[in-house]
Amino acid sequence: MKNTVYRNVALALGTAALALGGFATTAQAQRDPAYAAARSSGQIGEKMDGYLGVVGASNAQLQAMVRDINIKRRAVYAEKAQAANATLEEYSLTAGCLAIARTAPGEKYQAPDGSWQTRTSAPPLRDSRCP
Repeated sequence: MKNTVYRNVALALGTAALALGGFATTAQAQRDPAYAAARSSGQIGEKMDGYLGVVGASNAQLQAMVRDINIKRRAVYAEKAQAANATLEEYSLTAGCLAIARTAPGEKYQAPDGSWQTRTSAPPLRDSRCP
């Protein structure tokens, strides 16, 4: 039953990603030079729960940016989870799996053990529940 739910959520996420030209961050955040700089410098990374996290030292501006993006993600996840007949947690986990899979070499992501990893050319370490 759980695997079916995760597959349904993954399909819904994939469809939404194609329709929106991406997911997990708003289009505005993707164009924000501060977001791009924080992501490429490894100050922020994708977490397994579908949200952004601050890696290492932080400041008020970085925390505010991550908080704002995560609030927007949660709103999208809640809407999409309801449409996919999934829980918010199921949907956000699947979103996290897909966001981690799409990280580029040099970007940070959260491994299943909770540690922050730097993406290499190899596939990232992902949660066993990932579709």
